[in-house]
Amino acid sequence: MALIDWSVVVAYFVVMLAIGWYYSRQKQSAEDYALGGRKINPIMAGLSLFSTLASTLTYLATPSEIIGHGPMLLANIAAFPFIWLIVGWLLIPYLMKLPVTSAYEILEKKLGTRIRMAGATLFVLLRLGWMSAILYASSSVVLIPLLQLDDSMTPLVCAVLGIITIVYSSEGGMKAVVVTDALQAIMMLAGAGATVLVISSQLGGISEIFPKSLPTHWDPIVWGFDIKARIAFLPYMLSVLLWYVCTNGSDQMSIQRFLSTRDAPTARRTLAVSLTSDTIVASLLAMTGLALLSYYTKFPEQLPAGLTTAGNADRIFPIFIQQGMPFGISGLVVAAILAAAMSSLSSGLNSTSVVVERDFLQRWLRRHSGQQSDSVVPDPEESLRSVVRMKKLTVVIGVLAILLSIGNMFIQGNLLERCNKVVNLLTAPIFVLFFLALFIPWANAAGAWCSLIASIGVAILVAYGHIEGLSPFWMTPVSLAVGIVVGVVVSGLASQTRQASDVTSSS
Repeated sequence: MALIDWSVVVAYFVVMLAIGWYYSRQKQSAEDYALGGRKINPIMAGLSLFSTLASTLTYLATPSEIIGHGPMLLANIAAFPFIWLIVGWLLIPYLMKLPVTSAYEILEKKLGTRIRMAGATLFVLLRLGWMSAILYASSSVVLIPLLQLDDSMTPLVCAVLGIITIVYSSEGGMKAVVVTDALQAIMMLAGAGATVLVISSQLGGISEIFPKSLPTHWDPIVWGFDIKARIAFLPYMLSVLLWYVCTNGSDQMSIQRFLSTRDAPTARRTLAVSLTSDTIVASLLAMTGLALLSYYTKFPEQLPAGLTTAGNADRIFPIFIQQGMPFGISGLVVAAILAAAMSSLSSGLNSTSVVVERDFLQRWLRRHSGQQSDSVVPDPEESLRSVVRMKKLTVVIGVLAILLSIGNMFIQGNLLERCNKVVNLLTAPIFVLFFLALFIPWANAAGAWCSLIASIGVAILVAYGHIEGLSPFWMTPVSLAVGIVVGVVVSGLASQTRQASDVTSSS
């Protein structure tokens, strides 16, 4: 990259650190640090929710999926209206009427303390794996090729990217995270849009990025429920729908953004802003993939020797950033990719630190001080001590994510499949617990434990079992269905057994 490109990237880093420094100078209570005082603007919260879930994995994987396999990935947009209805009108009203800071407090009220601890533990494990995957993808797939470094430098690049994010996330709390997320969402939009405009201008117009006929290496377009298809329209739309419902209904990162707003209608506006942003950026990233495919189909000599669009789809976007972007625009796109990574990392760090503090440390401190209830409002001094603990936890969790990031080198599959396997393994199992707690009157701890074990087992089997004819993209629907059925049935049987035992003992 040229000096002007580096200047853009450095300026981006400086702005992020400056925002963290600004909010660190404000006196914050524990609720301010964790939830922004529950006064976050819905537009800012919505942009934050979007950029939190749309990580580098999404930003890089979408164009590469379009290049290598075709447009079926856009089935996710068809799921958004259903996500709006289910999350906005079924889940958000339940969540917003509960006076909680950690989402996993909800589980204790119905299913007991141990289930709450299990849900919180799984969330921490899920987000550690997720953050490590983001660090690895950003470093090895983007920064290492762009900087022309040896692959052995990947751990160092992961560390630098992680440390910068840790600094502004730990100091500024939720307010800093939301503001930086919103700016990063705008950068992601600008980066994708700039790429499409640059390539279309070189091809002779926007219409030239669309293929005149389907490339022969693309997967066949399948609309129905064909489990043998890698991605079919209806199954993938269902998978996306369920993933969003599971994530928005059980993940601290999403629920924290809803809780940071004033009430349920405001939280629904937050969701609407997030889904609208997701639609725009997903469309632009798909167009980026089409544009890159058209460009290198027309100019195959521009690819390094031995590389093809069909066989090396993951590398096409980074190569074009390095070779085909004008000065300045290249820096903008790199900054957009970094923004996608750092917005997700900062949100993950903040949310995970809140969960560890609220669900583990505060519980331990209460037990040793004689307090019994989460509802006890801490005195101002304890609130400030809680903020200090969360800042330290953010640093510790960030360091763990950096150390774990190297493990992603050993996971097979392309970037999107890697994302699905590492990131989504525990998404459905955690939501199963919330489904039982919120919607099943007879749910109990026995059913919750059985559903959790069954759902995790099925998710691992689908993701890593190499079942012939079953795509890893079925992991969320199948593990969710199995978990719910097992939880409902076992809870019912346990309730009947308990009732029968009560009748026997009373007689």
